Amino acid sequence: MGSSRDPELFREVFGRFATGVAVVTSSGPGGTGGMTANALCSLSLEPLLALVCFENGVFASKLPEAEKLHGVAHRFEHDVPIIDGALAWATCALRELIAGGDHTIAIGEVLSMGLGEGEPLLWYGGRYHAGSLA
Repeated sequence: MGSSRDPELFREVFGRFATGVAVVTSSGPGGTGGMTANALCSLSLEPLLALVCFENGVFASKLPEAEKLHGVAHRFEHDVPIIDGALAWATCALRELIAGGDHTIAIGEVLSMGLGEGEPLLWYGGRYHAGSLA
């Protein structure tokens, strides 16, 4: 039996929940950028809203925004980079930022979306897993 307030046990417990891996891209005055995230989900159907959780330290990255997508094939929809080969994509307009401990919850209103082909990349047990769902 583990401690009810142990951060490592917390990480392991929630690591047993398989999640998809997303690349969240952005564009703004500083250029374009991107980061991986697994805390991404749909929030509302009316209006269409999605949320993603960002680790607060991610905003202090040493890599300039414009270099994060350098060499990564992509196109733009609503001025937002969409990475080629994505299984699914959505562009959102930022509506709200909410403090959540050492993370920030971003809520976006969906502007456009689409589907691609391929197999998903999953995050489970503290590592990535690729392969067929069949």
